[in-house]
Amino acid sequence: MNNELQHIYELGEGLETLDRIKARIDGLNLRYFIETYGCQMNEHDSEKIAGMLVRAGYTKAETKQDADLILFNTCCVREHAEKRTFGNVGFIKELKQINPRLILGVCGCMMQQREVANRLFARFPFVDLIFGTHELKNFPAMLENCLDKKRVFNVSDSDGEVIEGLPVERNAGFSTFVNIMYGCNNFCTYCIVPYVRGRERSRKPEDILNEVRSVVAGGYSEVTLLGQNVNSYSCDGMDFPRLLTLISNEVPELKRLRFMTSHPKDLSPELIMAMAQLDNVCKHIHLPVQSGSDSILKKMNRRYTTADYLKIVDELRQNVPFVEITTDIIVGFPGETEEDFQATLDLVKKVGYSNAYTFAYSPREGTVAARMEDQIPDEEKKRRLNKLNAVLAETIPENNEKYIGYSGEILVEGVDHRGEPLLFGKLSNFKMVYVEGDESLVGSFVDIKVDGFRFNSLFGHIAN
Repeated sequence: MNNELQHIYELGEGLETLDRIKARIDGLNLRYFIETYGCQMNEHDSEKIAGMLVRAGYTKAETKQDADLILFNTCCVREHAEKRTFGNVGFIKELKQINPRLILGVCGCMMQQREVANRLFARFPFVDLIFGTHELKNFPAMLENCLDKKRVFNVSDSDGEVIEGLPVERNAGFSTFVNIMYGCNNFCTYCIVPYVRGRERSRKPEDILNEVRSVVAGGYSEVTLLGQNVNSYSCDGMDFPRLLTLISNEVPELKRLRFMTSHPKDLSPELIMAMAQLDNVCKHIHLPVQSGSDSILKKMNRRYTTADYLKIVDELRQNVPFVEITTDIIVGFPGETEEDFQATLDLVKKVGYSNAYTFAYSPREGTVAARMEDQIPDEEKKRRLNKLNAVLAETIPENNEKYIGYSGEILVEGVDHRGEPLLFGKLSNFKMVYVEGDESLVGSFVDIKVDGFRFNSLFGHIAN
């Protein structure tokens, strides 16, 4: 049986299992609660798990205390992630004593690290289900085993497969995610992702297009295309700029098309032109730089120089008016000197980011950087992180001055009730704008004019 037919068979078998579970639990009013940590990939995986649970007859619980199934979808990228997960799992023991039919599961990137998964499974015998990132397609069978009072441990060393057609229970709203690829081939020396998400696998263009059409028909007006490195998307002769063009042309009713995350080494002139020319492709790019030092970038295996990065920034700003760039930065990487750190501060001042996610380096077991010499003391890492954030606190507001008097359109996302209620929403380029207005406008597009700015956001009024 070829791979595609095998996938169809496995999916069909999984859906049959979900339907069988639904008949089995009919009338029991079983509820689920999923707690998700980490990135948008994890959030979207949780939506798929929720979709399968709804297909199986579960409904969503508002709290863990109300649930008959609790699932922690874990992340292993952040510091102290393992300690936090073990603590949260320990808390559920008391709930299981109150509700004997409660099923407790742990999944996600941390559970793809077999040694961590083994440790958790042995330490907490009341955990019913552990599975890794590549096992979503097997969730129906795992759930059925749990209902039969069997403990399940399913962590595969394979890279996983692209399985189409899994049910999805999307978060309510007007913006949603669509995966275009899975995994990563970059092997940055600090990053655990290639080891827990596997190698790059791209979805077929027609499957992506059909999913975008489906969510737009379902009322979503903004779609974010997800990938560990969307720039390296490649399937059936189509690259990422062509995919953006295909979606933009074939689904013109889609108001906004976002994407993340982009790797600088793969950001092509064609992508910049697509951002400039396609009206519904948003004028924002998340472009992690990680360091402003060429020697540190080399140790990180990032495969670009600061000159390469700054050239991309210049080309973006020359071709995409009012483009905004956000980034990730790590300080205190092994061997980072004061000169290396100063180079990062200088780059931040040159680029003028609209926002930055900043981190003090912390070792991840299994990565190359964790074994490097010249690890930086924690106190020094904290000092550098504070200094970096202080520089950003100066440069981000400076970047906002050009918006005074600017007219544009925001997608109203909600109401800020701190003080006088204000609507808030983002421009196409991801800048947040606060305006006075009626709560009924949430979820709609509104023309605004900018009157001023705060630290990393703008405020203005609704244009007549």
